[in-house]
Amino acid sequence: MAESDTGRAAREALEPRVVELRDEMARLSTSIKDRMADVADDAEEAFHDIRSKASGAVKQAGRKARMVSEAAGEHPGTAAAVLSSAGLMGMLIGFAAGYVIASNGRR
Repeated sequence: MAESDTGRAAREALEPRVVELRDEMARLSTSIKDRMADVADDAEEAFHDIRSKASGAVKQAGRKARMVSEAAGEHPGTAAAVLSSAGLMGMLIGFAAGYVIASNGRR
């Protein structure tokens, strides 16, 4: 069957619009690719920054732990007193918190 004049006229009217839409899709695709590349670069940079900061923090924590360990080895009596005091303070805080919670429940 031959295409009708109306169908041909409609197709000819739509062809420029289809070409325009294809061009717009290509521009959008390029724009999205560029933005995704920027985001990937930013994420990689942030990852490297965080990794280097975390590495430094781990090294510093290790040094501090070694210093504390050496000090505890040199002064075992002081270390025992500090740890016992910390344990006692924790126990007293726990009792106080339990008392406050129990007394609020009775009201």
